[in-house]
Amino acid sequence: MRSCIQNVVLKSNGPGVGSTIGAGVYILVGTVAREHTGPALTISFLIAGIAAALSGFCYAELACRCPSAGSAYHYTYICLGEGIAWLIGWALILEYTIGGSAVARGITPNLALFFGGEDKLPFLLARHTIPGLGCVVDPCAAALVIILTLLLCIGIKESSLVQTIVTTMNVCVLLFIIIAGGCLAFKTGWVGYELPSGYIPFGVNGILSGSAVVFFSYIGFDAITSTAEEVKNPQRDLPIGVGMALFTCCFLYMLVSIVIVGLVPYYALDPDIPISSAFSTYGMHWAAYILTTGAVTALCASLFGSLLAQPRILMAMARDGMLPSFFSDISKHTRVPVTSTLTTGILAAVLAFFMDVSQLAGMVSVGTLLAFTAAAVSVLILRYVPPDEVPFPSSVQDTIDSVSQQFSINMQKSDNDFPESSQYSPDDSDAWAKYLLLGKNRGQDEYQQKRWKIAAWSIALLCIGIVVLALAGSAQGLHSFLHVALYLVGGVLLLCSLIVLACIDQDHGMHSFGHAGGFLCPFIPFLPAVCILINTYLLINLGAGTWIRVSIWLAIGALVYLFYGRTHSSLKHAIYVPSAFADEIHRASSNHLV
Repeated sequence: MRSCIQNVVLKSNGPGVGSTIGAGVYILVGTVAREHTGPALTISFLIAGIAAALSGFCYAELACRCPSAGSAYHYTYICLGEGIAWLIGWALILEYTIGGSAVARGITPNLALFFGGEDKLPFLLARHTIPGLGCVVDPCAAALVIILTLLLCIGIKESSLVQTIVTTMNVCVLLFIIIAGGCLAFKTGWVGYELPSGYIPFGVNGILSGSAVVFFSYIGFDAITSTAEEVKNPQRDLPIGVGMALFTCCFLYMLVSIVIVGLVPYYALDPDIPISSAFSTYGMHWAAYILTTGAVTALCASLFGSLLAQPRILMAMARDGMLPSFFSDISKHTRVPVTSTLTTGILAAVLAFFMDVSQLAGMVSVGTLLAFTAAAVSVLILRYVPPDEVPFPSSVQDTIDSVSQQFSINMQKSDNDFPESSQYSPDDSDAWAKYLLLGKNRGQDEYQQKRWKIAAWSIALLCIGIVVLALAGSAQGLHSFLHVALYLVGGVLLLCSLIVLACIDQDHGMHSFGHAGGFLCPFIPFLPAVCILINTYLLINLGAGTWIRVSIWLAIGALVYLFYGRTHSSLKHAIYVPSAFADEIHRASSNHLV
């Protein structure tokens, strides 16, 4: 029992909390409080935390059913198909690579505060401008990426332990802010809340817009699901890890925001260093060193999360033939995808060394929000239209034959269901077992087929309605008639689809899909629908410039898929087996490999 608890804590406080509590909390509170929320910043963090929890619920169920290193890519591959899965995987590559490089570039300026400024940094740590090119190189960022990459290659337990230590230091800094700041606020009477403008100076719209900004402070919990294959009991540990990560982060964020906006009036906060400025107001200039330590450890933990998750996405894509097979190689000694990890680390180090990727930081959000949306849609599909067949590579043909023979005796008892037009005979036990196992020519009854079509169309129309509603809410400069028309069309599609899905029964096939037991997402279909709506709205509001850059990246990905991924796909020669037998074949093939 003790080892199980330690495993859960390690997974939740390591990649989960560490990746989620980034250095953004040390900066965002000032900008959001000044421009959007005022003293009501805490409510914005709470709303954003609830919105992130919606995606967390979806991830928790999918991680229990399909514990794979591919995370959102793998879920999409099973539920939405290879093409959309490639889109999600390619977007996640962009997210983790650019995100990791941007985080690494942010560490040097924070380290400089310990030396008295960037001009006093040692030569090997300081940034330098290459003459003639105007390129600012950052050797400190590149070196840190390489060090963490090598650490990740040693093993998941060792790297998770280091990340847990780093995250613990970060949490201790946040606790310092809460305790020391709370004591100061009690002594001074919480002057930040005694304002003529009141608690909500920017209104409800300001709180909601502030929630959209701070929502990205919760991104990172999905790193837990990327380590699913390295968790001893994923059906239990992964949902607990996701839940603990989100709860811990939301709780700390809310307490920090309560203290900071209570120490000084929100308009007096420095947008660049809001927490340091709040403490400096009371003469605690020395606190800046503690806060800088928190910012550095938060950046290191966030970088850890990116370098941990990215190789496992590459590994999952390589297994499916989407990328060269060497990305899926796993070290026999460390049980880590060393080739993928080194490739990710080298690429991130090169970007961190040569490029100022701050202008590309907005592209990071696209991969995350697309993955969150795909996870929510996948939950709806698993509940209403679960895949009835699972593809297996032709290399496991012997295993399938072996499993079919094991079932042959029981299957022969189903003679009454044997179709007269089939080429197989019940007297031939091997052929009869294979026929039933592979599910060839087995028709579903008319009611089931009809229910599947209704559910599939309802899910499709629900997504269309959400896109129309999000466009209506984001569009500016449109005639009022068009605005109303878009709201009506989107609202009707969304409402009617939800009513249909709520009235029809969920498919019983979901119980035999993937691993049985584990966490189940509540409030279906409403919770995933709200999740899709929030993520779609945020996606649309990322800006035209971001979407232009992302479109170029996705176009490159489409070419890679057409000329490599599609031609090397493992689905080209796949054997489709009913999902009810997939677990048995997985176990049999694993035992055979062992």
